[in-house]
Amino acid sequence: MLAFYEAAFNAKDFAAAAALIGDRYVQHNPEIADGLEGLLARLTQLKQVAPALRVEVKRLVAEGDYVCAQVHGVREPGERGLAIMDIFRLHDGKLVEHWDVIQPVPETAVNQNGMF
Repeated sequence: MLAFYEAAFNAKDFAAAAALIGDRYVQHNPEIADGLEGLLARLTQLKQVAPALRVEVKRLVAEGDYVCAQVHGVREPGERGLAIMDIFRLHDGKLVEHWDVIQPVPETAVNQNGMF
C-alpha cells in the first residue's frame, strides 16, 4: 500500500502504480471509471491540476483482503489539505477494489485532537 501511494501520488510514476493493480479494478469513487484506464486517467488529471500534490499515509489497518488507509493529501504546499479514508480490497497482493471518503481539513475545530 505504501508503495502504491508513493508511486501514484508522490512520484507520479504511473507505470510503478499500474504494476500494483490487479487485472480487474473496481472503483466506487463516482468520479473515477473502473479499470486501470480509469485510475490512470484520474492520476493524469491530478498531475495536471495539482502537480505539487503530496500525500502522507498516517495509518494503515489491514484485515483479511482489506486495507484501510488514513491519508493527508495536500495539493499545494501550505494548504491544510484533505483528510482521506481509502479502503482497498486486495487479491494476490494487487489492488482490485477501492472506496474513499474525502473531506477538507477545517481551519478550526471545537476540540484540540486534530484530524490525524
